[in-house]
Amino acid sequence: MGDKGADNHSDVTDFILAGFKIRPEFHSLLFLLFLLIYGMVLLGNVSMMAIIVSDSQLNTPMYFFLGNLSFIDLSYSTVIAPKAMTNFLSEKKTVSFAGCVAQLFLFVLFIVTEGFVLAAMAYDRFVAICNPLLYSVQMSRHLCTQLVAGSYFCGWVSSILQVSITFSVSFCASRVIDHFYCDSYQIEKISCSSHFVNKMVSLSLAAFIILPTIVIIVVSYVYIVSTVLKICSSEGRKKAFSTCSSHLGVVSLLYGTVSFVYLTPPSNPEVRKMASVFYILVTPMLNPLIYSLRNKDVKQALRKILWKKKALS
Repeated sequence: MGDKGADNHSDVTDFILAGFKIRPEFHSLLFLLFLLIYGMVLLGNVSMMAIIVSDSQLNTPMYFFLGNLSFIDLSYSTVIAPKAMTNFLSEKKTVSFAGCVAQLFLFVLFIVTEGFVLAAMAYDRFVAICNPLLYSVQMSRHLCTQLVAGSYFCGWVSSILQVSITFSVSFCASRVIDHFYCDSYQIEKISCSSHFVNKMVSLSLAAFIILPTIVIIVVSYVYIVSTVLKICSSEGRKKAFSTCSSHLGVVSLLYGTVSFVYLTPPSNPEVRKMASVFYILVTPMLNPLIYSLRNKDVKQALRKILWKKKALS
C-alpha cells in the first residue's frame, strides 16, 4: 500500500512551462514581442536610475524612492522575461526544480518590495503636501533608507514563506506548469497535497503584509485630497495634484493587474497569462514613461545630460 502511494508521487527534478497555447509558428512573434518590451524596460529603467544618480538636484526623497522603484521593476522583469523568451524558441521548455524555486523566490521578493516602496512614496507625498514645513525634517535620508530597507525585509519574509509553503507539497506525475513562469498558483494545481495550508498562508500574507500597503496608500491620498481641496488657487491645486498623478498611475497599473490575476475568480487561463504579462513587463515599461512625461525635473535633468553629450561630441 505504501509502495502504491509512493508511485503516485514523483521526485521532481524539473518542470515544463507550458507557456501560451498558440500555434508553434507564432512563438517567434511572441519572442520578438517580449524582446521588444523587455528592451524598453531595460532602456527606460536604467535611464531613469542614471538620470537620478547623475543629477544632484534630484537628490530628494521622492527621487530616492523612484530610483529604487526603477531597480525593482527592472529586477522582477529580468527574473521572468529572459527565461520565458528562451522557452518560446525551445522545444523542451523546461526549468529545473532549483531554477523554479529561485524564480518564484526572487519574483515574490521584488513584487512585494515594490508594494511597500509604493506605500513609502505615498507617505512621502502625504508629508510633502500636508506638512510641507516639516518635510525636510520628517523625510530625512535616514528615514528614507530605513523605509526602503524595511520594504526589502518584508519582501524577503514574504518570499521565504511563499516559497517554503509552495514547494513543501508532494507532486503528482504531471510536471507541466500551465504558465510561462513558475507561478505559485499553477504549481499548487499540480500537487497531490491539500491546498488548505497554502491558502491560509497566502491569505495571511495578504492580510498582514500586502493589505497594510494598500491601507497606507489609500489613507495617505484621502488626506492629500482633503488638503488639496482646501487650497484656494486653482493653480496651487493643479500643481499639488500633478505631483501625485504619476504615483497614482503607477499604483493603479500594478495593483489593478495583480488584483485581477490573484483576487478574481478563476477565468480563462490564457486571459490570466496576458494579465500577468501586463504587470511583469508592460507596467515596468510604462512606469519610467509615466514619471518622465509628467515630471519637469526629470525632463530637465534628461535635457542637461543630452546637452552635455552633444557638447562633448
